[in-house]
Amino acid sequence: MNPIEQFNIEKQNNITALGNNKSVKETGMDFMMATAENKYTYNFTWLGRPIIQYPQDMIALQELIWEVKPDLIIETGIAHGGSLIFSASILHLLDGDGHVLGIDIDIREHNKIEIEKHPMAKRITMIQGSSIEKETIDKVHAFAQGKKNVMVILDSNHTHEHVLEELKAYASLVTKDNYLIVFDTTVEDMPANYDWGIRPWGKGNNPKTAVWEFLKTHPEFAIQSDIHNKLIITVAPDGYLKRIK
Repeated sequence: MNPIEQFNIEKQNNITALGNNKSVKETGMDFMMATAENKYTYNFTWLGRPIIQYPQDMIALQELIWEVKPDLIIETGIAHGGSLIFSASILHLLDGDGHVLGIDIDIREHNKIEIEKHPMAKRITMIQGSSIEKETIDKVHAFAQGKKNVMVILDSNHTHEHVLEELKAYASLVTKDNYLIVFDTTVEDMPANYDWGIRPWGKGNNPKTAVWEFLKTHPEFAIQSDIHNKLIITVAPDGYLKRIK
């Protein structure tokens, strides 16, 4: 066995062990809970723009982009634009013509200005509108015409109904062997009495429940549990889906 094969086997064994380690998973959740009130995920930037993600999920996402080499990444939820720039920068390193399409119901002017003057802007297009309105969906599908390798990332409104509608609207655009990533599924794993303030989502009403509902009728997608097992700290348990057929 060559050293690369041996390393990969050891890595897979490590991931399997982590996935079976209840104590480690609980420790990861304890960390997330302990840091949530201080908005831990707001502390990071990518190439100068706030990204509002756990570093672990950022690492996982670049692994997937590098693996499948999409020519289009569709993202719902823009915020400060860090995620768009992140995806665009990995596509830039792949040295093709890969592009990122971002959708948000409210692209704030100060964020739009910073995104449009960023060195990665040439690989980014933005659409303002609700991601589940027909007009927006039609624009996204039209933009994706002719693309051969498409990834979709959902990270906007986190209610069950909204995410399920996004899944219905955009999952068909994901090409075989590429990924459909649903962030903030971890809402389902938070304590039932967790205070979400005025936000409408919570236990029983969140991206993970939407994923579970969606998968009942979409066997062409499968949860990639190895990803959240190796991360331990992630906002997307059960949210990394691969199109397998």
